[in-house]
Amino acid sequence: MLWYDKEAEEAANFYCSVFKNSKVLHVSRYPGGEVAEKSGQPAGSVMTAEFEIDGQKFVALNGGPMFKFTEAISLVINCENQEEVDYFWEKLTSDGGQESMCGWLKDKYGLSWQVTPTRLIELVKDPSKAPKVMEAMLQMRKIDIAKLEAAAQG
Repeated sequence: MLWYDKEAEEAANFYCSVFKNSKVLHVSRYPGGEVAEKSGQPAGSVMTAEFEIDGQKFVALNGGPMFKFTEAISLVINCENQEEVDYFWEKLTSDGGQESMCGWLKDKYGLSWQVTPTRLIELVKDPSKAPKVMEAMLQMRKIDIAKLEAAAQG
């Protein structure tokens, strides 16, 4: 469940445009009466947008402005190569997203993501390479696999 102010459907459509094998499954709307009054959302406006990314289901909720995303939670994208890292980094930082350090970013909705090459995980599992690889990674915003490989070699 991902909490948005009023951008649930827009966010679901955005994520489905970024990730292959994705689709919006269902959009529900706030009914009138007491539910609309208590929620602070107008009757007929989007309440939830259910979507799926590569088999993983999510629900985006328009719950109002009282809760915001923080870095305390992030979604990880395991990338097989630099091309995938570059693709997801560009897409998720576009239109107001923000780069952070060590492969972390926030998308335009404030949701944190880790764009992580699987090669990074492999390299840090080797105790003889991990310190140099980690030192190199700590200097990066977007992860550069070639630089990690160079650090691992010496």
